[in-house]
Amino acid sequence: MEKVLVIVGPTGVGKTNLSIQLAKQYDGEIISGDSMQIYQEMSIGTAKIKEDEKQGIPHYLVDEYHFDEEYNVKIFQQKARDYIHAINAKKKLAMIVGGTGLYVKSVIYDYQFLDQKEDTEFLTYLKKRSNDELWSLLKIVDTKACENIHHNNRQRIIRALSMAHDGIKKSEVIACQDHKPVYDAFIIGLTMERDALYERINQRVDQMMEEGLFEEINELVTTHENVWQLQSFQGIGYKEWKAYFEKQCPKEACIEQIKKNSRNFAKRQYTWFRNQMKVHWYDIADASYQEQLRKDVESWLHQ
Repeated sequence: MEKVLVIVGPTGVGKTNLSIQLAKQYDGEIISGDSMQIYQEMSIGTAKIKEDEKQGIPHYLVDEYHFDEEYNVKIFQQKARDYIHAINAKKKLAMIVGGTGLYVKSVIYDYQFLDQKEDTEFLTYLKKRSNDELWSLLKIVDTKACENIHHNNRQRIIRALSMAHDGIKKSEVIACQDHKPVYDAFIIGLTMERDALYERINQRVDQMMEEGLFEEINELVTTHENVWQLQSFQGIGYKEWKAYFEKQCPKEACIEQIKKNSRNFAKRQYTWFRNQMKVHWYDIADASYQEQLRKDVESWLHQ
């Protein structure tokens, strides 16, 4: 099996810095496992790596789509696997770095997607409904699916409702997924004390504002129509601004909501990665963690 080095962990824990260090040491090339960094026009709110920070390391699935183009886990799976094959063909180490759990899992495990015929009329109906209305519908048609989908994850709720409309329960599809790995993957998970992580997240949001997050969003909102219906605008750091632009709350309230949502997302990421994949966890507060991590990676590379 082809080897893939994976780095996961909650938002703000330091995955990007570690990935550059390891890519330089082991001649790696990096595939972004983040569902939002694919969009060219959305850089600040996605904490996208800057060009100088890449230090010459090739990055894939970053800045490859416009923010109004369709992008989902099925597209990601195919593209990421194509990149893995191409990187390995060059005798380099393929690396996946990111915090979108399902995206990462779909690549390294034998994760299957159903081919559905799209009912455009039903899809249009769903897209006109609010998040609360969609969530209420899903609780009726597939209660068990609600256990694995956040109530504000609009795309996944619509996907589950579309499946139910076709007589397929998303919860039953997930239950029968084959969890056999399709790559020889070593999965690094970074962790740190929760209060320290939350403080780091708060500071990162403040830094995003200083770097021009509001201006980035204002440009998209004022030059394009119906952005709030786009999948790209369902991401944390973007969706919270809808209330401001609809004059429902002040800017400061949006910033606090981004911080809160980011902290909650980090908590869910921990839970997801611990339950869904075989992760080797390293506490970044441990002074010797990088030494142990490198020993483990080198042992895996020489297997």
